[in-house]
Amino acid sequence: MADNYSYPLDESWSTSEMTIVIKYFNAVEDYYEKTASSDEEFASAYRAFKEVVPSIAEEKWLDREFEKASGYSCYQARKTILGK
Repeated sequence: MADNYSYPLDESWSTSEMTIVIKYFNAVEDYYEKTASSDEEFASAYRAFKEVVPSIAEEKWLDREFEKASGYSCYQARKTILGK
């Protein structure tokens, strides 16, 4: 994991939407750092994220950018926890 990195965010999002996306990225970090509270909390963060980012193409782009910055794969976390 990189020590300092920025989250990939869209500047057109509102502050509340950015907060939702950051919470999802935090859930992915928690998964890798083994500090996740529950699978349901991860699933809830992902559902909220999908409300902000409904496009699969945009989701994949954000996943790739986040993985480049952090070393953490959103896809692998989702696949393990949610089975998708």
